[in-house]
Amino acid sequence: MTSSDTELERFKAARDTAIHRLNLIQQGAQILYEDGTPVDMASEKARLEVVVADMDRRIARLALMAATPTGPLN
Repeated sequence: MTSSDTELERFKAARDTAIHRLNLIQQGAQILYEDGTPVDMASEKARLEVVVADMDRRIARLALMAATPTGPLN
């Protein structure tokens, strides 16, 4: 497995986690800070949507790079 493959798998796993968190927010989950203060879920949802979109772009770029042959052209 190349470093590009490893990076691609890492981004895919992080994206899956972000999507899972978005699903929990849509189901009404509430996150609290350590001191018990509630997190603004609308802001957290917006932040995670941006994160997922960014990861989609990175994953597409990494997949393209992984599919591109390397080495000298004959």
